[in-house]
Amino acid sequence: MKPDEKVQGCGFMDVSCNIKKKTYVRWMIVWLLFIITAINYADRATISIAGPAISKELGFSSVDLGLVFSAWGWAYVICQLPGGWLLDRFGTKRVYAFSLFFWSLFTFLQGGVVFLHGFVAMVTLFAMRFLLGVAEAPSFPGNSRIVAAWFPSQERGTASSIFNAAQYFATVIFVPLMGWIVHVWGWHHIFTVMGAIGLLFVIVWRHYIHDPADHPHVNQEEIDYIKAGGGLVNIDSGKKDGKEQSGPKLGYIKQLFSNRMCVGVYVAQYCINALTFFFITWFPVYLVQARGMTILKAGFVASLPAVCGFLGGILGGLFSDWLIHRGYSLSVARKVPIVTGMILAMSMIICNYTDNDTIVIACMALAFFGKAFGALGWAVNSDIAPKQIVGLSGGVMNMCGNTSSIVTPIAIGYIVNTTGSFDLALVFVAIHAFIALASYLFVVGDIKRFEVKPIEN
Repeated sequence: MKPDEKVQGCGFMDVSCNIKKKTYVRWMIVWLLFIITAINYADRATISIAGPAISKELGFSSVDLGLVFSAWGWAYVICQLPGGWLLDRFGTKRVYAFSLFFWSLFTFLQGGVVFLHGFVAMVTLFAMRFLLGVAEAPSFPGNSRIVAAWFPSQERGTASSIFNAAQYFATVIFVPLMGWIVHVWGWHHIFTVMGAIGLLFVIVWRHYIHDPADHPHVNQEEIDYIKAGGGLVNIDSGKKDGKEQSGPKLGYIKQLFSNRMCVGVYVAQYCINALTFFFITWFPVYLVQARGMTILKAGFVASLPAVCGFLGGILGGLFSDWLIHRGYSLSVARKVPIVTGMILAMSMIICNYTDNDTIVIACMALAFFGKAFGALGWAVNSDIAPKQIVGLSGGVMNMCGNTSSIVTPIAIGYIVNTTGSFDLALVFVAIHAFIALASYLFVVGDIKRFEVKPIEN
C-alpha cells in the first residue's frame, strides 16, 4: 500500500483511516547544507577578490601574497583527519557548529588587517588564513556524514550533488557580490560582511540541524523510510549525552588504505579535484596568456564553466539516483555518471587544436560540466564509509582529494614555465580525468559499505 492511500472500507470523511504520509525534513536539511557550503566556499575566495587591493595598500609582494594564498590549503589538508575524528567522537551537530563559528570568526578578523602594514600584516593574514583552513576542515566530511544519516542510498546522489554544487553557486553569486563590496566599501569589508553572514548562520544551524530521530519536525514514517534505504539514522546515538567515552580508533585508517575499493575512490577523488583546481587557479591565466583575451573578457568567460559546473553537479546526482530507481545496482548508478563525466572532461584537449575562441570556451564549459557531472565522490563516501567512522573516512578522502590543491597549481606552473605553452598543461589535467575514470572502472569494484575489523583497546 502506498503511503498516501486510504485503508479499504474507510469513508471519505473518516480522516483517522488515512495512512500517515512521511515528512520531507531531509530535503530541508540538505538545502541548508547547500547554503552553508556556499558561504564556506565564498569565505575561501575572499582573499582572491581582495588580494590585488591588499597587495597595493599594504605593500605585499607577489611572494607575500602567494604565501598567504597557500596558507589555507596546507591547513585544510593537514586537519582533515583530526576533523573527521572529532565528527565521529562528538557528533556532527556539535562539531560542525564550532567549525562554522570559528571559520566565520577568522574570516571576520581578516578585515582587521587593514590597520596593519608590511611584514606584520602579512604574518597576521597568513595566520588568519591558516586558522580558517583548520576551522573549515570538518565541513565536507560533516556534510557527507549528515547525508549518510538522513538519506537512503537511492537519494544520496542527489543530496550529495546539491551540497557539492554549492561551490559553483558561490562563484556565480558571491564573487560578484564581493567585487561590488570592494568597489563600494573597500576590500576589508569583504571579510567583515562574509564573516558576519557566517556567524548568523551558526544560530540557524543550532536551531534546524538535529539527528534524524531527534528532529522536532520529522515523523516516524520518514525515519523508517531512511532506515529501509540504508540511512544511518543512529549515527550519533550516545554522543550528545556523553555515553561514548572514546573516539574512533585511528587504526581504522590503515584498514581504509588496505581496501582496494577505498583506495580507488581516494585516487579518483584526487584526480577529480585536480580538474577543479585547474579551473579555479590557472584557467583565467590560460585565457589571457594562451588565448590573448583581455582581463575583463577572461573574467566573464571564466564564470561560464562555473554555471555549467552548477548544472552538471545537480544533474549528475539526479541521474545517479534515477538509475537506482530504475533498478540498477548502486555500483552502476554511481559509476555511469562518473565515467561519462570524465569522458566529457577530457574534451578540453580539443583546445590544443583550435584557434577559435568560441570553440575553446565551449570545450572548457563542456569539460567543467563533465567534471561536475561525475563529481559523486561524496555520495560514494556516504555509501561506502564504515558506520563507525563516517567522519574519519570522509576526512581521509578529503585529505587525499585536496592534496591536489597543492600539487596541481605547482605542476601546471612548472609545465608552462618549462615549455612556454599550456598545451601539455591541458594534457596533464585531462590525464587526471582518465585516471579517475580508470580507477572507478578497474580498481573500485563493487560499491558497498566497508566493514572494518574491530580493534582491541
